[in-house]
Amino acid sequence: MSITKKDVEYVARLSRLALTDEEKELYTAQLGSILNYIEKLSQLDTESVAPTAHILPLSNVWREDEEFPNGLTTPELLLQNAPEREGPLFKVKKVIE
Repeated sequence: MSITKKDVEYVARLSRLALTDEEKELYTAQLGSILNYIEKLSQLDTESVAPTAHILPLSNVWREDEEFPNGLTTPELLLQNAPEREGPLFKVKKVIE
């Protein structure tokens, strides 16, 4: 698969990027070489390779949630610094139209 200058211009327009002619030529060449490399990789036999989410064998290192008493246990104390509230609740602006 080859990439053209027109493809780079299209992606730049979608990304709201203003590119010079030199940048368009540079990105056309760079993206073309990336796609050529991916094409080479797709020719490799990966049937015996197990799918991975990460190259290192990591496990979850998060601690369990624990409750620590700190004196802010009543709703009234928790809501003291709320910019707006409605009864015992935080009041937030609507974010969904």
